[in-house]
Amino acid sequence: MKRYLSIIPALSLILVLFSCDAISQKKTDVRKVKLTAPQGKAIAAFAEGCFWCSEHIFEAVVGVDSAVSGYAGGNVPNPTYDLVNTETTGHAETVLVYYNPKLISYTELCKVFFASHDPTTPNQQGPDRGSSYRSILFYTGATEKTAAQQAVKDATNSGRFKKSIVTELKPLSEFYRAEGYHQDYIEHNPNQGYVRAVSIPRFELFKKTYKGKLKL
Repeated sequence: MKRYLSIIPALSLILVLFSCDAISQKKTDVRKVKLTAPQGKAIAAFAEGCFWCSEHIFEAVVGVDSAVSGYAGGNVPNPTYDLVNTETTGHAETVLVYYNPKLISYTELCKVFFASHDPTTPNQQGPDRGSSYRSILFYTGATEKTAAQQAVKDATNSGRFKKSIVTELKPLSEFYRAEGYHQDYIEHNPNQGYVRAVSIPRFELFKKTYKGKLKL
């Protein structure tokens, strides 16, 4: 919400407290992650708004080992949180999901994706606005591309969304792990304003919407 903080001081304070990009600790320990999974595991990447929320959601799903918050889909090398928030790098806040393909499939992860955010709002997710919060299904290879295309069709035909789905489909070419303080943010900051007002309600809604298996 960085573009909307100057109208009224009180309103500015509220927006600062309840936007995902309100915190910057000026740390730049960002690094490119190799897009290879450990033996017997697989990876997939999804952009669906604030990565604090996405990471928390995907890690609650049976078959997911971990999710890493980061940046993907852009055209500038070595992005930082502050740079991505200028909305000039093309990156979106993204989670890289490490999972066990014997327990969950890429297709099922796409269902998690559509159950955990609103794919009909261009460049926006909840209170967060800008291209870094856009909806993207990343894929690696022709098989995943086909699965992603089918997932969009299935979501469109589900009747759950009143507006057209604007989710992009993009090949996953690079992923940058975000600064350390973003990792497992909700776990380490359960009482932070945005977490309490936005992240946790979004997670609770996901649990009611998603029909698959959860660890909880």
